Amino acid sequence: MTSRLHVDEPGSALWYDLDDPTDDELRDLATRFGLHPLAVEDALQEHERPKLDRYENHLFLNVYAVGFDGEPRKTEISAFITPQALITVHHAPFDMQPVRDRWADGERPPGGVEFLVYALLDLVVDTQYRIAQGIDEAMDSVEDRMLGDGPAPRDVRRHGFTLRRHLATLRRAVAPMPEVTRSLAGGLAAGAHLEPYFRDVEDHARHALDLIEHSRIRITELLDDDLAEQSNELNVVTRKLAAWAAIIAIPTALTGYFGQNLPYPGYEQWWGFVVSTVLIVVTAGGLYSYLKRRNWL
Repeated sequence: MTSRLHVDEPGSALWYDLDDPTDDELRDLATRFGLHPLAVEDALQEHERPKLDRYENHLFLNVYAVGFDGEPRKTEISAFITPQALITVHHAPFDMQPVRDRWADGERPPGGVEFLVYALLDLVVDTQYRIAQGIDEAMDSVEDRMLGDGPAPRDVRRHGFTLRRHLATLRRAVAPMPEVTRSLAGGLAAGAHLEPYFRDVEDHARHALDLIEHSRIRITELLDDDLAEQSNELNVVTRKLAAWAAIIAIPTALTGYFGQNLPYPGYEQWWGFVVSTVLIVVTAGGLYSYLKRRNWL
């Protein structure tokens, strides 16, 4: 999709938004605007890191917008920034309508490509912050259940590990953004009227990163506390078992030492054997059921 957007100064700004373009489509634009082959190669390949590269006649920006559908879903967006045009490339569908809405807003500051870049960056950082905030809020329920009596149930621990994995995925997309935003504002040489806008995006990016770091520390401490609680619980169980074993060991040792083998009810009778066998099976089965309910087996 191609958008031609008229700015207030003489001339016009072009915005080419390419959704999963072919190599030929992107190389045609590269020839027209003099894009560097290395930047074109980075745009065609996926899973590049967030970065800002400077070339002779344009900038190359690579960032990740984030969505959530059970787990963080990253959309890689590459952008070629020239004095006259913004060319965005993404291989997965991504709604750019908020950027167009910002452009159509009559209260926007003057600026052509620079304002489009700001609106794009602001949209990307907003998606990152929104997902980071959602994960942080989801951690409240995990925290409440983990801080109860005894170790947390297995499903709660698994949910905690899942949230920590989500945060690690999100951090890889967010961590470079403050530096990228600051470098981009300097690389564009945006006028004084746009500097506060880029500072605002940088502040939001830092806020998102701080929230992620806080959440990572929080969930890690919760999981460590739960592990310590499990260890304490195991120590209590071990101590009880050792105490009972010691109690049982005393009469066993004494009767063994003195060789006591006294007749019992049913001694040398067939029904005595049946009774003893039933007692052994029932006692062992009851102990097995109890330990199974406690998840010890």
